[in-house]
Amino acid sequence: MKKERVAVIGSGNWGSAITRIMANNVIEHGNLFERDINMWVFEELVNNRKLTELINEKHENVKYLPGYKLPNNVRAVPDLIETVQEATILVFVVPHQFVLKVCEKLKGKISSDVKAISLIKGFHVSESGLKPITHVISEYLNINVASLSGANIANEIADEKFSETTIGYTNVKEGELFKILFQTKYFRVGIIDDVVGVELCGALKNVVAIGAGIVDGLKMGDNTKAAVIRIGLLEMRKFMQTFYSGIKDETFFQSCGIADVITSCYGGRNRKVAEAFVLTKKPFEQLEKEMLNGQKLQGTLTAKEVYQVTKRKDLEKEFPLFTTIYRIAYDGLAPERIVKDIV
Repeated sequence: MKKERVAVIGSGNWGSAITRIMANNVIEHGNLFERDINMWVFEELVNNRKLTELINEKHENVKYLPGYKLPNNVRAVPDLIETVQEATILVFVVPHQFVLKVCEKLKGKISSDVKAISLIKGFHVSESGLKPITHVISEYLNINVASLSGANIANEIADEKFSETTIGYTNVKEGELFKILFQTKYFRVGIIDDVVGVELCGALKNVVAIGAGIVDGLKMGDNTKAAVIRIGLLEMRKFMQTFYSGIKDETFFQSCGIADVITSCYGGRNRKVAEAFVLTKKPFEQLEKEMLNGQKLQGTLTAKEVYQVTKRKDLEKEFPLFTTIYRIAYDGLAPERIVKDIV
């Protein structure tokens, strides 16, 4: 039986953390996987050294996941096409706004029997509305794409603290293979036949986390924050079931649903930056640069993308929390309206 060869497209905080898991698992399950993993790194300079050289020399992503060693079977590669050569499994984990350019470069460069899984949280905006990232990848590359999302703060997983995640699949055999690739004793994987549901939970929870951070910045307390989380979950489900067919109710009770919303609203980067937005009065764009060490803030962009769709369909009032978060982030609405405009 031909062994699967894994390539990772992305190398940020989350990409590096999850690559540590996969690199150990391909060795443990050597009957299924080739030993070496290529990880595509967008080349940049760190202390006048190329990041790829530093990663390969120190076996550590010194910029995005400092202090955590990458196994020796991970190779950082600055060239995207070289990264995916001979790969049969592609793991996509780049900011969602970069997916289209990545797919354009990969088109025609991979075989049709390649399998892919997206760990990306966001949408692609087109004239017809919001398109799930898995659909973008699948349509561009003509391959099957699963999704992974959950209550997964990267540094806690790198610390090997117990957590869960969810994989959405369309092909159960691929879902089971991906479970083997990702699961460890401390990283528990559930699988469900709902690719888009898993994926969209991961995107929309970032908007709710922005709301939670605003509440924290205003010192409104735990009762208010719990209310925003509950309303956010309801709007997530309503949005997904309004615009996409086949979303399963049980998906919201997986790690990708309620668990991810909770952890993002208490410990994620979107919550942290939104709190700073209220306290410092600085714009989100400036805070992203100051606070995230080159990482991208997904929640505000997703709020904008969601608003574009609801406004086009004249449904803003059907999603008062999402609409209010958008207006606070982009229209200068006072943060205090976070509670006044959602009831």
